[in-house]
Amino acid sequence: MIDPYNKKIILVVRPTRLDELVARFNTMNQARFYVEHLGADFGDYLTEHQFYREAVSKIGEVLRQFGIMQCLDRRFLPNFIFGPDDGVVVLGQDGLVANTLKYLSGQRVVGVNPDPDRWDGVLLPFKVDDMARIMPEEVAKKRPVKEVCMAKARLNTGQNLLAVNDFFIGKKSHTSARYLLDTGNQQESHSSSGVIVSTGLGSTGWLKSIYAGWMATTQLLLGENVAGLIKKHASTGGFAWDSEQLHWFVREPFPSQTTGAELVMGRIEKGATLRLISQMPEDGVIFSDGIEADHIAFNSGTEAIVSLAENRGFLVV
Repeated sequence: MIDPYNKKIILVVRPTRLDELVARFNTMNQARFYVEHLGADFGDYLTEHQFYREAVSKIGEVLRQFGIMQCLDRRFLPNFIFGPDDGVVVLGQDGLVANTLKYLSGQRVVGVNPDPDRWDGVLLPFKVDDMARIMPEEVAKKRPVKEVCMAKARLNTGQNLLAVNDFFIGKKSHTSARYLLDTGNQQESHSSSGVIVSTGLGSTGWLKSIYAGWMATTQLLLGENVAGLIKKHASTGGFAWDSEQLHWFVREPFPSQTTGAELVMGRIEKGATLRLISQMPEDGVIFSDGIEADHIAFNSGTEAIVSLAENRGFLVV
């Protein structure tokens, strides 16, 4: 018999697009007018909102059978203190799972897809109707988990940042980022659109799109003779979630008298680092997992050491 008073379960949720529109325009009617005035379908916002709210309600009913449930809005993740034995359930999308994993210390995460017809859910192996079946096993810690390796950026300002998918290191705007890149064996000053550092989990996301553009360009420039090589690389471009390595890629490096374009991609193995020193007077940033609002400043003289993180994420499957 499971004692519901000895277990705390945190349900991590997010506002819907409709919630965000109403927050912006104050009322539902004003939000509707704005969307429909632009010729968009407001009904899609309503449908998504209804599906999500129903999912929150259904999951809440199940979770209360197995412990004390607390609903946590994603806005409060950075300041929330998770207990070592807390259960954690995340009601998608994928990005919310990735963002949650950064703030945990070994707690297991159950990712739930609120609307499988709308979201692919790579990190969301369960549907709402699965919860009554899998929660007894999960509370007893009998469900299998997949381990997720993360990346860490450590700054000489004393700040640290974790990434579950990837880091972006560059300029806040679309102007060029200036920095010194140091692999440990070579150094090069760059003017580029920034650097992406990807984990195994993120290797099928932003990094994949970079490789896809690079490979298509290579094929176009060099002809059909490299088509086989390109296809082979495309099929093996991603790497395992628990792989103890990171891949980094420089976006659009510009060669000049003071900047180079030789060090444009590489790997960071376990125990190794990638060092970057900012040469940007202002608007230099580092953010993780696509959440630009949570960036840390990366301006002139700031040094960032990127490596594998000691932390690991644990995703229930």
